[in-house]
Amino acid sequence: MKETILEQEILLLKGLARNDKKSTEEIYKQNYNLIQALVVNNNGTADDARDIFQESMVVLFEKARSGTFELNCQIRTYLYSVARRLWLKRLHQQNRFTEEWNDAGSLVKVDDDMETHEQKDQEYDLMHHSIQHLGEPCKSLLEAFYFQKKSMQDIADAFGYTNAENAKTQKYKCLMRLKKLFFSRYNKK
Repeated sequence: MKETILEQEILLLKGLARNDKKSTEEIYKQNYNLIQALVVNNNGTADDARDIFQESMVVLFEKARSGTFELNCQIRTYLYSVARRLWLKRLHQQNRFTEEWNDAGSLVKVDDDMETHEQKDQEYDLMHHSIQHLGEPCKSLLEAFYFQKKSMQDIADAFGYTNAENAKTQKYKCLMRLKKLFFSRYNKK
């Protein structure tokens, strides 16, 4: 697999292949609203959105179980692409593909959404790589605050700072280092 795919995505996909309930729930939680918005904003109902999401999950599940599937984007992007195709197909079958959809402007909106997701995926991967190259203690400090949701006092205690204000100052300095790292890589793209 490409190194740009985050380990969490791979773990979720493997969990889905094993029919792991937590992985399935996490994929659902992270992606359902996106698919619902796609369907509801394009002549669908909430029930249609549920159906399309379930069908998309089945496609992803079968691909994950195949053993030969290589995910080259985030699960979110893949599900969006599958759901979009399934929804367009269903609209054609039900003759609900209205003038609004036939108009290139409405299709551009969906394509723009996809491009936006792909752009966000690239930025997310770039941020992940920037965090990995940040160095200690900044990497651990930022992970403790943003990913583990620890309070500044807990971070001060864990990292040996005299108080929460000192930890907050260090967090700010680390964020500035991360920002500098991220944008130096971002501007090279």
